[in-house]
Amino acid sequence: MTDMLTPVLTRRWQSPRSWSLETYEQLEGYQALRTALTAQPDQLIQLVKDSGLRGRGGAGFPTGMKWSFIPQGPTGPGAKPKYLVINADEGEPGTCKDIPTMMADPHSLIEGCIITSFAIRANFCAIYIRGEALHPIRRVRNAVNEAYAKGYLGKDILGSGFDLDIVVHAGAGAYICGEETALLDSLEGRRGQPRLKPPFPATSGLYASPTVVNNVETIASVPAIVQGGAEWFRSMGTEKSPGPKIYSVSGHVERPGQYEAPLGITLRQLLELAGGMKDGVPLKFWTPGGSSTPLFTAEHLDVPLDFEGAAAAGSMLGTTAVQVFNETVSVPWAVMKWTEFYKHESCGKCTPCREGTYWLVQILERMVEGHGTAADVETMLDICDNILGRSFCALGDGATSPITSAIKYFRQEFLDLCAAQPAAQAEPEPEPAGAMA
Repeated sequence: MTDMLTPVLTRRWQSPRSWSLETYEQLEGYQALRTALTAQPDQLIQLVKDSGLRGRGGAGFPTGMKWSFIPQGPTGPGAKPKYLVINADEGEPGTCKDIPTMMADPHSLIEGCIITSFAIRANFCAIYIRGEALHPIRRVRNAVNEAYAKGYLGKDILGSGFDLDIVVHAGAGAYICGEETALLDSLEGRRGQPRLKPPFPATSGLYASPTVVNNVETIASVPAIVQGGAEWFRSMGTEKSPGPKIYSVSGHVERPGQYEAPLGITLRQLLELAGGMKDGVPLKFWTPGGSSTPLFTAEHLDVPLDFEGAAAAGSMLGTTAVQVFNETVSVPWAVMKWTEFYKHESCGKCTPCREGTYWLVQILERMVEGHGTAADVETMLDICDNILGRSFCALGDGATSPITSAIKYFRQEFLDLCAAQPAAQAEPEPEPAGAMA
């Protein structure tokens, strides 16, 4: 089902003072929490499983299943505590869905945190927000304070006997901390670097305790599921990718912005919502889920933008950061700019990513400057092959995606750069022996 829907995630965004507790409560805010606190934690986990909600941070892992991985043993003295961590780092180029959510509707995130914590039996939640996002940090911290003052956080929430504390943590602005284990290291006060898995966060996460790490949009969807039910949630989107999604549309479109739509919408439909291509210049290429997903071309206008549809067409849904480029853009130049970003953001922990991204940048910059060779194309593919699947985390894999997909669809454009380089100047003839200097 890809018809337009009544907004779910964005329905409060344009309300006056939408970020305030007063407005949130007027628009059914914290009603889902009251309902959830009357249920058993396992019932809530099953509800989210039945809804088919999948992680909105990029991987699309079933949310209810992730919650169920948390060991639910005894909670008495000596037992490890359970934690909920919200990944609000949002550093993927082109992605801008979590920051607007935290700015316009922070209480939807907080209510989702409380319900999720109750479901997984956690009494502590950390919201990790990218350090440069100063205004969202202030908004969410203010919303947390409002929730404490109203009794939605703290001891004995709404008389249920459930206790929960939420801390809003500002990161230092590292893209690598969008990877969940690097985020956990950063939360613990260490340098943000990915951990070797296993063990997985579900059993050994924050402070080596069972931890659920979820994206902002994922958790903000939970109150609506509790209120509307699993069947209602499944009435939107597709069978395997149900529910609404916020698509960040940027680039050469008339009206860039955030568009909430059912999973499975196509770029053709999104372009209609965004007013079409800017100035009528035709589409050349685009990313379905940010720069770390293999790019698409104008031939992919009707690919369903859900987890299965994007994968079947050779890419990934990712964070639904739809970056649109028209025919005026050089593909090698765009790929070079993305690769410079990944080289800069590599944490340096593993050799394939640290060295590979550096080499790729050197080659791409040389090609764009007109000093490349045809052999550079094959060299880049070989480097990508040595990075893909050989890094600690997905940053290395993501760095190869724009390069390999660009060469797949626009190889000739790379070769034309090499052919266009100025002819090598003939070497000067040696001077006769004995000539004056």
